[in-house]
Amino acid sequence: MLSKKDCIAADFYRSYIDKIKEQDVSKALKKNTAQVKKMLKKIRTKKIDYAYAENKWTIKEILQHVIDAERVFTYRAMTFARKDGTQLPSFDEKVWAENAKVHKRKWKEMVNEFKSVRKGTEKLFRSFDNEQLLSTGTASNNTINVLALGFICAGHAAHHIKVIKDKYL
Repeated sequence: MLSKKDCIAADFYRSYIDKIKEQDVSKALKKNTAQVKKMLKKIRTKKIDYAYAENKWTIKEILQHVIDAERVFTYRAMTFARKDGTQLPSFDEKVWAENAKVHKRKWKEMVNEFKSVRKGTEKLFRSFDNEQLLSTGTASNNTINVLALGFICAGHAAHHIKVIKDKYL
């Protein structure tokens, strides 16, 4: 069985991978999904537009960022699992956040969107066999494998859960 030790990723992704205790990527995603859902239920409506300091994202903007990043990570995973040799670009999360227009979005719809995106992520990673999970590609000028991208999805969300708990709630 593959585990976190089989992940190939740039050093800056290691902090996300290391946040996850599980060694199986599907179990890691499932557990993280439950953790995110539990935290989202605790957020009161009056807090969703709160930012703890100037030039910091609101909780709503953080959730949009988690959704956006997960879509990018899963696209990368599918591209590499399908042996497409295209080098994928980075994305500028600050520019994306500035243009996401979350102020026009409803919180409940965003929460449901996260749940749908994550459900798709879980299904995608369950569909990969070991060969696909070990497939590598280039994104942001760095080599990364599909397995690492799964752990990064969970670890990235875990990172933002901690930020919300520590600085917003």
